[in-house]
Amino acid sequence: METDPTRAGVDDRTSQHPVSRCRRRTRWRGQEPRGERGPFDGLSVVRRSRPGEECPRIELVDLPLQGRPIRLVWRKRRWMCPDGDCTMGSWTEENDRIAGPRQLLTPGAARWVTLQVAEHARSVNEVAGKIGGDWHTVIDTVVAHGEALLDADNDRIGEVAALGFDEVLMVLIGHYHHQHFSTQLVDIRVAQLLDIVSGRSSAEPKGWLAEQGRAFRDRIEFGTLDLSGPYRRVFEIMVPEATLVADPFRVTKLANTKLDESRRRVQNQTLGHRGRKCDPPYRCRRLLTKAKERLDDKGSEKLKGLFRAGDPMSSAQKRLVPR
Repeated sequence: METDPTRAGVDDRTSQHPVSRCRRRTRWRGQEPRGERGPFDGLSVVRRSRPGEECPRIELVDLPLQGRPIRLVWRKRRWMCPDGDCTMGSWTEENDRIAGPRQLLTPGAARWVTLQVAEHARSVNEVAGKIGGDWHTVIDTVVAHGEALLDADNDRIGEVAALGFDEVLMVLIGHYHHQHFSTQLVDIRVAQLLDIVSGRSSAEPKGWLAEQGRAFRDRIEFGTLDLSGPYRRVFEIMVPEATLVADPFRVTKLANTKLDESRRRVQNQTLGHRGRKCDPPYRCRRLLTKAKERLDDKGSEKLKGLFRAGDPMSSAQKRLVPR
């Protein structure tokens, strides 16, 4: 009996065109499983289906050959139980070396597409075109094999001293493109992505930290976040001893937002209307958000001149300063 799924029972390869799909047909040539127990009722005798009955043909996606998609046609034998009280009745043979249950790719093809998408960062559409398959077939295979690899990698998450949370817009769902967010958990010191959980609330990160155990949480010294209330609550409940560090980008963005709100308030108080392109407070909006060390003498004089023109009483100059 052949034990290599890429060589088992190859009868022929046919191709009607240089770029057409090749098919190879296989059937296990082993002995009938007489004397073995059935998969459900434990009977000791099974027999093959009626002579002459056509075996089901299962077409599987195999590894491409010389740039052409390959199909592996598996003629699966059906077995029947001779006992009339059997709850199962009949079943088809299974062999994980050819294909797993309800899988459309051979094990070799499944490992190849997972490697191409996960490690070599090739798009799912590109890989699906190489094997002549469907996008959903490839992504379902990558997800199934990827989850198994993650579950088997027990050393993937080591000792983490600085844990970071960040929200990411993953996908737009439905006709109205509803936003679906996820939370990425990162080891900040080694810049390693630890895991991804669904949503951006506090429930999923708390559940993830609870799964890691008390010893893992006690080693966390710093927690980085993006000024999110739910993320802050996670650290306060699960890791109360950790020092919280805000993301510099988020802090700078918040400071610029508050500075611009103050500028608009001064605009309304001094001129009585919203900003117009000829108003001095409106013309200085870009200079206000520029870092002070990046503001040269010319920019500094321009900003002071706009303040004097827009606010003769200099009341706004005391409240608005470049950051």
